[in-house]
Amino acid sequence: MSRLLEKMYIVSLGNTPIPFKVFFPNGTCYSQGTGPPAFTISYRKKSAVLNTMLFHGWGLLESYIRGSVDIGGDLKSLIRALVDNQPPLDQYARQPNIPHPLIRIRNFWHEVVFGNRRSNQGVKNALAHYNRGSDIFWQYLDPTMTYTCAYWKNGTRTLKEAQENKLDHVCRKLRLKPGESLIDVGGGWGSLLFHAAKHYGVTGTNLSPTIDQNRWLLEKAEKEGIQDKIFVQEKDFRQVEGTFDKYASLGVYEHAGKKQLNAWVSAMSRCLKPGGIGVLHFIAHDSPMETDFFIRKHIFPGGYIPGLSETIDLMAFHGLEILDIENLRRHYALTLDQWALSFDENWEKIHNYNPVLFDESFRRTWRAYLYFCAEFFRVKNSVLRLYQITFSKGLATDYPMDRGFLYKDA
Repeated sequence: MSRLLEKMYIVSLGNTPIPFKVFFPNGTCYSQGTGPPAFTISYRKKSAVLNTMLFHGWGLLESYIRGSVDIGGDLKSLIRALVDNQPPLDQYARQPNIPHPLIRIRNFWHEVVFGNRRSNQGVKNALAHYNRGSDIFWQYLDPTMTYTCAYWKNGTRTLKEAQENKLDHVCRKLRLKPGESLIDVGGGWGSLLFHAAKHYGVTGTNLSPTIDQNRWLLEKAEKEGIQDKIFVQEKDFRQVEGTFDKYASLGVYEHAGKKQLNAWVSAMSRCLKPGGIGVLHFIAHDSPMETDFFIRKHIFPGGYIPGLSETIDLMAFHGLEILDIENLRRHYALTLDQWALSFDENWEKIHNYNPVLFDESFRRTWRAYLYFCAEFFRVKNSVLRLYQITFSKGLATDYPMDRGFLYKDA
């Protein structure tokens, strides 16, 4: 089997100039390029060889998570080597389906079992990622506890600065005014709400089913003396109550699920007052494509990366006017770089927080998630985007005619 797998590596990675080595269980080695290897792949079990042959890169990743394969060196260089053997962007973007038939079947079955069609399953899926205890996220996020793409404008030096840039960038887009009500759908640990309450004088509501985050958010609001400004609706996105002057959702629309985008946009329109302004910030493809199976199975169960085109269609259907669209793809690559480095630097603290839950399998899963995603946002044929759509409920009448207000005195 090792000889067959070696031939697969020649086909899938043979065109890259990046040097690497693959070590097989029988003691043989496949070497590509000259000089020190940028990365190494070491098979410890024959079952991992079979898994890779059956499921290709997805099988390699799952074997790495289980510990039957070790990947050493620069993880991101593995993604670059893979891309060197893939078609260019104009061809890659025309492939709406996962090319591997077995993974396509597994992806379909994942949707059947873990899809967010029912609110209770949507809550379970959200808790699977976020309800692990806030302390572990402290170890790789910045002090604002912002878990979405940062904004690396010129002169930004740290992740904290970049996240504060993003929070204020969103608030400026929303044109927040004192006394207004803002709903943040999936607001995490409340960084946007705290920023908006302190700097813009609004009253904020977080809509989220994640118990740990909500408890942490309310305790912080009380400590900072703004408990009368911050509220929580512990619900699924479909269960939002009330209407608000302004709407924001940063990095959560991707959790709606493949068949729930219409329900999301409907709820988004329903809870915004006529003439109200909203910002929807989300990872996207330009047009609908299948979402990577590794991310859905191991990181965000039930998730689906929406297409920008299908989102625009739904927004029009529900009476929302698009005012602006900004692509922050390159900003997300830099953000993920920082999270990955911090995760590695603070791994021992994370592990010691709960050695059973945060074991070696978790470490490998999270490293693959952070490092690989960072590179997938910057490779030359990337189909991943990070969009911020600014919109109004109905036609806007007094929104600025140009973007100058976003950068004045910024």
